[in-house]
Amino acid sequence: MSLYAAVRMAAGAICYSVLRLEVVGSEAVPRDGPLIVAANHRSYVDPVALGVACPRPIAYMAKSELFRIPVLGPLIGALGAYPVERGKGDIAAIRASLRQLADGHAIGIFPEGTRNPGGEARVQTGVALLATMARAPVIPAYVRGGDRAKRLGKLQVAFGDPFRLGEGQSGKASREDLAKWADMVMVRIRALGEKLASGD
Repeated sequence: MSLYAAVRMAAGAICYSVLRLEVVGSEAVPRDGPLIVAANHRSYVDPVALGVACPRPIAYMAKSELFRIPVLGPLIGALGAYPVERGKGDIAAIRASLRQLADGHAIGIFPEGTRNPGGEARVQTGVALLATMARAPVIPAYVRGGDRAKRLGKLQVAFGDPFRLGEGQSGKASREDLAKWADMVMVRIRALGEKLASGD
């Protein structure tokens, strides 16, 4: 058993037994090939919940300083995280992510860019840029209840159907194109959240 599988199993035991994790739509996740898992981000629990719920490993980018911390650095590296140098802007992050996708891995992206408890943060275009450059499908996901984990509230993760951005597009995508496509991704993510909420 790989370290990722072992950690996922341990985290899953907590998520399912303590936080009553419910997963919807995981059968829609492609089992191989490059994939971008795009999700909302309300709490620190979200990446863990997404990793447990997704039927295949997800690689996340992490600031390079974390990889120099004893124990933590080797651990997150073994779990598939990849370093991004702070101060070098988005180019380093894009290159690292494209390498992951070129190797056929699934990467996790939060289009809001950071934790967004209020759901009002501006959507970043990175998800659209990577999807079009790597020609990788995007699968929307919504994590609900991560912000209630400390109170042992119910945790839910929903996956939508994978789709591709920019198909049929001729020439280089403009900033307007990328912004439009990124908004499209976020619309699908939020629709999943509304669907989960309606089931209460």
